[in-house]
Amino acid sequence: MQLLAGTKKGLFIFSSSDRKRWEMHGAFLKGKEINHAVRDPRSGRIFATANDAWFGCEIVYSDDLGQTWTSAKRGPAFDEKSGLKLERIWHIEPGRANEPGVLFAGVAPAALFRSEDAGETWTEVTTLSTHPTRPFWHPGAGGLCLHSIQLDHKNPQRMFVGISAVGVFRSDDGCQTWHTKNRGTRAEFMPEKYPEFGQCVHKLLISAGDSGLLFQQNHCGVYRSADAGDTWEEITAGLPSDFGFPLGVHPREPETIYVLPLQGAEFRCPPDGQLRVFRSRDGGKTWQPLAKGLPEEKVFAGVLREGMAVDDADPAGIYFATNTGKIFASSDEGDSWQVLADNLPPISSVEVSRVS
Repeated sequence: MQLLAGTKKGLFIFSSSDRKRWEMHGAFLKGKEINHAVRDPRSGRIFATANDAWFGCEIVYSDDLGQTWTSAKRGPAFDEKSGLKLERIWHIEPGRANEPGVLFAGVAPAALFRSEDAGETWTEVTTLSTHPTRPFWHPGAGGLCLHSIQLDHKNPQRMFVGISAVGVFRSDDGCQTWHTKNRGTRAEFMPEKYPEFGQCVHKLLISAGDSGLLFQQNHCGVYRSADAGDTWEEITAGLPSDFGFPLGVHPREPETIYVLPLQGAEFRCPPDGQLRVFRSRDGGKTWQPLAKGLPEEKVFAGVLREGMAVDDADPAGIYFATNTGKIFASSDEGDSWQVLADNLPPISSVEVSRVS
């Protein structure tokens, strides 16, 4: 397995043949803020969002496990006439297996970019940027950011994006048009609690296989959708809070999901100081706390929206990372945990993949 950890001071790569002993490589891209890094399973190329407060933001890639890095020839950038300036690149999502050169990137201020040449050049998906609701979009605490990009497994024309603090959008025609998909999702901070848009989705994922199930961790609860986002059902009952950022889905069981609740927006730490992952095997009807091997008192660490990952082994491995520089790993689907790494810079993201 290969695990990528994006931090505020660079990228770290971990490798393991048995998920028990991990070897660390790096730091790479030293001094860059790596909001997200991902290995493209189609090519093995590693992509990273290299954000720099002084020198700007770019997408870079490596074909030799981080030893050398190449900048995109033309990275995400707004048309000068738009009046927008790129603030941060949040997420990179490889395209489908039958689209070998296609990738997507989400940025702030909220916009979607697409590459058709394996990350060399990027073009704005202006159909989303010019959506009729755009003048009414407002940022969350982390800015106006497009951070979640999900491709439908069975419909090649359908995809979803999550924007803070705007909500979920769906396209059914290959990004030509977009529709708000937030019915049933709460926005407690708004005068109207269930608006068409304005919800603060924190993380959006599509379930495994062809079930079509969608799950989201929101500012105001955890939700599932069985109809491609047309309606959402809240599944927060049984969790210690309705606030959190990370989300994980099982590679083979469509209704098995993982969340890590935090106390709330004003105090983004585990409830009661107990670091616990919660697992549901029935799509959120019931939840089980998973804490064996995790510190259970006086924990004041947070886990960010890209801070959880799930591998495809059997049993599945679950990973999460904290903004205090720790990575925890489970090789038994969350039943028990061990520390994979410690003393890293604040960690923004983890991604895991099988490397042959």
